[in-house]
Amino acid sequence: MHADLLINADWLIPVEQPGVLERHSIAVSDGRITAIAPRAEATEQIQAEENINLQGHVLIPGLINTHTHSAMSLFRGLADDLPLMTWLHDYIWPAEARWVHEEFVADGSRLAIAEMIRSGTTCFNDMYYFPDITARVAIQAGMRATVGLIVIDFPSTWANDADDYLDKAIAVHDQLRSDPLVRTAFAPHAPYSVADDPLRRVATLANELELPIHMHVHETVAEVRAGLEQFGQRPIERLHRLNIVTPALLGVHMTQLEPAEIELFSQCAAHVVHCPESNLKLASGHCPVAALLDAGINVALGTDGAASNNDLDMLGEMQTAALRAKGQAADACALPAHAALRMATLNGARALGIDDETGSIRVGKSADLVAVDLSQPETQPVYNAISQLVYAAGREQVRHVWIRGRQVLHKRELTTIDLPLTLQRAAAWRAQIEDKSA
Repeated sequence: MHADLLINADWLIPVEQPGVLERHSIAVSDGRITAIAPRAEATEQIQAEENINLQGHVLIPGLINTHTHSAMSLFRGLADDLPLMTWLHDYIWPAEARWVHEEFVADGSRLAIAEMIRSGTTCFNDMYYFPDITARVAIQAGMRATVGLIVIDFPSTWANDADDYLDKAIAVHDQLRSDPLVRTAFAPHAPYSVADDPLRRVATLANELELPIHMHVHETVAEVRAGLEQFGQRPIERLHRLNIVTPALLGVHMTQLEPAEIELFSQCAAHVVHCPESNLKLASGHCPVAALLDAGINVALGTDGAASNNDLDMLGEMQTAALRAKGQAADACALPAHAALRMATLNGARALGIDDETGSIRVGKSADLVAVDLSQPETQPVYNAISQLVYAAGREQVRHVWIRGRQVLHKRELTTIDLPLTLQRAAAWRAQIEDKSA
C-alpha cells in the first residue's frame, strides 16, 4: 500500500470509541486517512513518501472551537473584570463602532488563527462582522472554519439593518458554498439583539439552505429577565415559538436553564455550546453540562472571543469544563476526560454538521490531526494518555498540526502564517487603539 504520509506515535486517541491505541500509525493520502494500524504492521505494509516518528507523542483529532469571535483577538485585554452588559455597552460595542472594518477583521482573524493552530485547533465556528474576510484569511492559512452570517438589529460597518445583514449573508454563503474548508452558518447575535421578524426569516432561510443557526442563548440572568419583560416569555420559549429551536440550532452559553428547557432542547435535537472560561470570567452563570448530557443533548465546547476569555486555548477549555462540571454536579464522575475531549472534537463537528468529515480519527475522514508531546516533565509518567491530555497538558506541548493532510504547524512553527508580520500588525493596532482611547 502506498501513502503520502505515515505518522507513527506512541498513543492514538480515535475519540469515536473510548480508549487509547498504543504504538499505532496513521497513513494519509490526498488529505484523507487511508489506514490505521499497529506500528509494526504499518511500517511493513505501507510505503510512504514521508515518515514521521513521534516518540512520546499522542495523536488526537484536531480540536474544534465551536464558538468564538476571531477578530476580537485585537481587543484582548481592552476591558476586563466587568459584567457582560457593562463590558458590551460601555466598551466593546463603542470600540467596534470605531475600529472594526475589513483590515481590522483580517489582522484580528489572522492573529486568532495563529493562536488556535498553535493550540491544536483545526476548525473554528465564528461569529463576527465581515465574515467574508475571516473566510479569506482562514482559506489562506489552510484552516477549517464555519463563518457566521451575522444578524443584529443595529447598524454596523458591515450592514445597515436586518434586511442588509440577511442580503449580505446570502451573498457570502453563495460565495463560499463550494469551498472545501470554509462553510457558513446563520449567526443571529442573541435574543435581546434580534427582533422577531428577522428571526423568522433566519429560521426559514436556514431550513431552505440547510445551514446551522449559531446564537448566544440564555447567557445571563439579565437576558432572561429582559425577555420576560419585553416579550412575556423566557428567550428559549420565544425562540421555540419562532421555529429557531431545531436540530440546526447551536445555543451558546445556556447558563440559565429550567428542566423544561433542557427537555425541549433534547426533544428538538438542538445543540449546546459550552464556554466555561468566558462564563466564569464574566460571571454569567454556569451551564448544567451533566444534566444536558444526561438528557442526551449534544454538548460542544468553545472559548468565546479572546476579548472575554482571554485566550483561544481549547486544551485549557477542556480542563476547565471537566473540573467545573464535577464541582457543579458534586460528582467526580460527571464529565470524564474522554467526554471532555469528545466535546472538543466530535461533538463540535456534529453540531456544525461536519462529523462525516472531521472530529475523530477514522479511515476515510479528513486528516485533521494534532500531535501533543507528552514526554515533558509536566505530563510524565503517562498512565492514561487521555487523562494526561485533558488534566495536565498545556498548549505549548502541541508540536505538529495537520489540516486535510497539510502540515500547518511543524515543531511549533507555523507554516502558512507569517507570525512576525502578524504580531507586528497586532502591535500596531494596540498602539493605535490605545492612543485614541487615551
